[in-house]
Amino acid sequence: MVVFLANRVNLQSKRLHDRIRNRLSGAFDDVRRRRAEPREAGPYRVVSAVNPRQFLDDAAYPVTNARVEIGFQLQSGATHEYYWVNWVEPDRSLLVGWHQDDTHDSLGPVHLQVNDGTTTVAHQSAQFIDAHPLAVVERRLASLGTVVRAVEWEQGRPVGFDSGSLE
Repeated sequence: MVVFLANRVNLQSKRLHDRIRNRLSGAFDDVRRRRAEPREAGPYRVVSAVNPRQFLDDAAYPVTNARVEIGFQLQSGATHEYYWVNWVEPDRSLLVGWHQDDTHDSLGPVHLQVNDGTTTVAHQSAQFIDAHPLAVVERRLASLGTVVRAVEWEQGRPVGFDSGSLE
């Protein structure tokens, strides 16, 4: 008899992302877990559709289609997990979100980022949250509207943050 042991980190990661999916199902539409694409870190993402006008309680918001993408990469032996919590507006090529990874060490373990398409236009240091991943998701979602509203625009393109509205 041959016994195969499952990759425990992958199994834990799948369960975590399923729990995130369950949490988002009450607040967002079309919530699903998917495997990360080759360019993305971590094994999974939870993706959900959102109507920005409803989410932001702003009937004049310029788009009606956005999505929230959340992914965690559990790190065995590391002091903290990597994660990505992003708001994506495909019609305006906007991505804004928190990234806890090792890409911008000068900003600390967590940074807030704005992208215009695939080009990063602004970074700034963000608060490190030392908590369970589901607690991190709750706190980031509670701040997401503020962050989306803080994106500055010039000639229809995102150019950075209004730092005064993030404090």
